[in-house]
Amino acid sequence: MRLVVIGGATAVGKSEVACLVAERIRGEIISADSMAVYRGMDIGTAKPLECMGRIRHHLVDILDPGDYFDAKLFEEYALRAIEEIKKRGNIPIVAGGTYLYIQALLFGLPSTPPPNWKLRNRLYRIASSKGSAYLYEKLKAVDPAYAQKIHPNDLRRIVRAIEVFTEGGKPFSSFHSWSKPKMDFAGFHITRDRENLFRRIELRVKRMVEEGLVEEVKTLVEKGFENFLTSAQAIGYKELIPYLRGEISLEEAIQRIIKNTKEYAKRQVRWFRKQGWREINLDKVSPEEACEVIVSSLSAGRKQEP
Repeated sequence: MRLVVIGGATAVGKSEVACLVAERIRGEIISADSMAVYRGMDIGTAKPLECMGRIRHHLVDILDPGDYFDAKLFEEYALRAIEEIKKRGNIPIVAGGTYLYIQALLFGLPSTPPPNWKLRNRLYRIASSKGSAYLYEKLKAVDPAYAQKIHPNDLRRIVRAIEVFTEGGKPFSSFHSWSKPKMDFAGFHITRDRENLFRRIELRVKRMVEEGLVEEVKTLVEKGFENFLTSAQAIGYKELIPYLRGEISLEEAIQRIIKNTKEYAKRQVRWFRKQGWREINLDKVSPEEACEVIVSSLSAGRKQEP
C-alpha cells in the first residue's frame, strides 16, 4: 500500500485519528512535528504518549534539544523510516502539522546553499535585539515573493531566506519549484471549524501549563535552551522565557502562546487546503468515523490499482 499522510493544524485531533488508522491497517507512525524529535520537550509538543504506548512511532525523542534539525534531515530520516516500515510488511503513516517537513518529504527540497552558521547566529542575535519584524522588512526588500508567503513572526524561515539570499545571491523563492510528488501517497486533511479549533487551542495551552509546561521550560533553560538554534524557536517554549526572566506575567506569556499558536494554525490550514487532499472535519464526525473514512478510501484505492 502507498504512503498515508494525515495532516492538519495543531490541536485539531489528527494524532488520535492517525493512531486509530494505524491500528486498523497495521501501520507505524512517522511524526511530522518539528519539535517532537526532541527529548525532554513533551508537554509543549503534546506528544501522543498514550498512542506511543500502542503504536510504533518514528522521529520522536531522537535528539537532544541542543541538536540541530531541519527539513532536509527530516526528509532523510523519514525516507529511511518508510523503508524500514515497508520491510516489516507494515504501512507507513506520516502524521503531523509541520507542513514544510511534509512538503520536503513528498516533493523534495530545492538545492539551496548549505547553512552558514556564523551568519545564521548573527541574524538571530539581530532579531533578539531588534525583533523579527526588523528582519522581515529586510526580507521583503530582497525577496518580496517569499515574504508574502510567510508570517512576519516566522523567524526561522525569515532567517533562512535571508541566509540563502546572502550566500547564493538569489531570492529563496527562486529555488522553489514543487509540482509533482516524488512518491505515491494518499493525503488526508483533518479539520475543524475555526471557532472550535481556536477554542481547543486555548484550552490545550492552559492545560499544558497546568500539567507543568513552565517547569519543563525552566529545566531546558538551565541547560542553555535559549542558545539552541532549532528547539528554541518552538511555540509554547520561547514565550515563557521572558516570564522566567521576570519580564512579563505568566498570564501574558500564556496569551502570547495562544496568539502565536493560532497564527501558526492559520498557516497550517492554508497550506493543507492548497494541497487538495480529502478533508475530514472532526466537528462533523467522530475520530472513529474519520478513521473509517480513511480506511475505506485506502481500500478503494487498492481495488483501483492494476
